[in-house]
Amino acid sequence: MQKKRNSLRKCPAMSMFKNFATVGVATLASRVLGFVRDILMAASVGTGPIADAFFVAFRLPNLFRRLFAEGAFNSAFVPIFAGSLQDEGESGARKIAEEILAGLLFVLLLFIAVAELAMPWLIHLLAPGFAQDGAKFDLAVTLTRITFPYLLCMSVIAFLSGILNSLGKFAAAAFAPVLLNIVLISTLFLILLSGVANSDMAGHFLAWGVFVAGFVQLAALIWAIKKARFPISLKRPRRTEATKKLIKLGIPGIVAGGVTQLNIMIGTIIASFQAGAVSYLYYADRIYQLPLGVVGIAIGVVLLPDLTKKVRSGDAKAVFSAQNRAMEFSMFLTLPAAVALAIIPAPIIKVLFERGQFDEADTQMTALALAAFAFGLPSFVLNKVLSPGFFARQDTKTPMKFAAVAMVINVAGSLLLFPAFEHVGIAIATTLAGWVNALLLGVTLWRRGHFEADTLLVRRLGLFFLASLIMGGGLYWLNLQLGTMIASGALVVSASGLALLVGAGIGLFLLAALGTGAIRLSEITARIRRRRS
Repeated sequence: MQKKRNSLRKCPAMSMFKNFATVGVATLASRVLGFVRDILMAASVGTGPIADAFFVAFRLPNLFRRLFAEGAFNSAFVPIFAGSLQDEGESGARKIAEEILAGLLFVLLLFIAVAELAMPWLIHLLAPGFAQDGAKFDLAVTLTRITFPYLLCMSVIAFLSGILNSLGKFAAAAFAPVLLNIVLISTLFLILLSGVANSDMAGHFLAWGVFVAGFVQLAALIWAIKKARFPISLKRPRRTEATKKLIKLGIPGIVAGGVTQLNIMIGTIIASFQAGAVSYLYYADRIYQLPLGVVGIAIGVVLLPDLTKKVRSGDAKAVFSAQNRAMEFSMFLTLPAAVALAIIPAPIIKVLFERGQFDEADTQMTALALAAFAFGLPSFVLNKVLSPGFFARQDTKTPMKFAAVAMVINVAGSLLLFPAFEHVGIAIATTLAGWVNALLLGVTLWRRGHFEADTLLVRRLGLFFLASLIMGGGLYWLNLQLGTMIASGALVVSASGLALLVGAGIGLFLLAALGTGAIRLSEITARIRRRRS
């Protein structure tokens, strides 16, 4: 019996799914609090000029965070650190980490100082349409100067998260974003209680909330590193082999790992020429980011250090198994979410955001963007699943090339579609770019012999898609029946209607998945028994 328990503890698939669950649950908690934050945001600043200015101020440091921190560090730092940890032990890995941290802090402080001085030009670059409204442009510049140091905190957090993830400790880094939402929710309550909603002062409150939240999250990760007994000392920045290797891998990784964020940035630039469009895309983005964050980002975070170790050990069978099960698990959760968001976007937006400064017209405009993003959701998740296959082999140039192709498609598509479809055209172009990127990644891995879809994966993907379509048909019919209930002005009534829709959708998908054989009850019960034993 003891041997059986030990074998279960050592089962790679079970360990990987446990880590997926840890990061996924943490991300879900963050996204749920994010919805609370955005509900309060819609009520306090709506989709007007204050909202547009703040969303740009919030998006700019987040853009660089996701490009430099999540993109570059997940693609470059984690393989370097995890490889050093495996080959040289903790002392060698700590030395490399300290060298990289010194260089990172030097570059970040220099970059932030330059950005603060050049902020008007950065706003011209990111939101050129704001120049038509001098007050909105000036407010965006001021708010972004307040929020931009958030980049420093989040980049160091990404560095510390990479260390913790490589050590197999995923919880602290995954739960850090919860703190951001707690701080911003508290700030929004302060705005509503003080009566400064939809004013410049509300924008200032929110910007300072972001500033404070960055340092709160950083303090939490520093505490986690100390608890993990892996202290990092500050050193003088020097050009070492580790920093040169990070730069070599990280520059392509900035593009490859952040393709979705670059596409969103391009969309923001074009959307700035339509009043309210930046806000419509922001709120739609917040909805589809829930499954993307819970599934795609969670799998990407866990899969990269896991694949790195398997690739370095030369175990091709284990590599293929990890990739297949990760893709299977991700599509089981993503396909029904994508279909649901495409079928019932308006009820979701209405219940979550339609109140205060956010009216019915805003709901319809945001719902159209959400439906367009929904068709791209599986591709955004697949990019997170497929990219580690390159990064684990320290190949960041190939994904960078594919990201460049996707960006060209996104820019061309947005420019072509925006005149006719406005902000919805931007969402369609982003979706198209996501699918092109995912297709290029998957085909290239397969042609190189680095990915091989097994029979179980192919069979289940088809059945998951069929079950999702069945669920979508049921949701469409049920939405027609509950339309009056959801359209009710009473929040409790409309929220109950949406809860019925969501619950019915989950139930329909599970029944359809069982009925088609996509999942089997015997497998579920067997897994439960193993966990209990």
